[in-house]
Amino acid sequence: MASTDRERRDEEETGAAAGEDEDTGAQVAPIVRLEEVAVTTGEEDEDVLLDLKAKLYRFDKEGNQWKERGHGSVKLLQHKETPKVRLVMRQAKTLKICANHLVLPTTKMQEHAGNDKSCVWHATDFSDGELKEEMFAIRFGSVENCKKFMEMVEEIAESLGKNEEKESKDASAAAGLMEKLTVGESKTEENATKEALGAADEKKEEEKPKTETKAEEPSSAA
Repeated sequence: MASTDRERRDEEETGAAAGEDEDTGAQVAPIVRLEEVAVTTGEEDEDVLLDLKAKLYRFDKEGNQWKERGHGSVKLLQHKETPKVRLVMRQAKTLKICANHLVLPTTKMQEHAGNDKSCVWHATDFSDGELKEEMFAIRFGSVENCKKFMEMVEEIAESLGKNEEKESKDASAAAGLMEKLTVGESKTEENATKEALGAADEKKEEEKPKTETKAEEPSSAA
């Protein structure tokens, strides 16, 4: 009797397992259809020159202390059509921008006192939607990454400075050439005016009526 109950129990468990594994062939359509959405970052027209993990701080003047701005990826991005390079940093999880400013010829990187993995610089930042003068400090995971970051920023700033100097010289040369051309044109116009006035005077002289003087005839003797 006990063996019969055991066999019946085994058959029921086997049938239940078979029912669970059985494929009915039914297809359930998703309740919500998700479509792919193109996400733009504003970096599509730029080439990545450098991309490093770091932690960013900004100096709070009111509190006279450093405050953490976020940790994530700091990038140096160069525009594909112009020599402009900007520094952009986004927070790791939210991708919120915590630094966004141009690298200028005046951008100077300085080592942070007491920490060779960090550096400090000033910038006119636009990460909050308005231009603000900020002092940033950034800390990397290694001394090598910090040096790499500082050296690349300094190279970019130096290169931009040389470009500006060259453009200034070219502009000065072009201005000098235009001045010479203007002076030459003025002299040419002045000479042409003098020649025209001289020709007019000569013409007037030629058009003046000539007065003929006749000699008196000697009177006949009476």
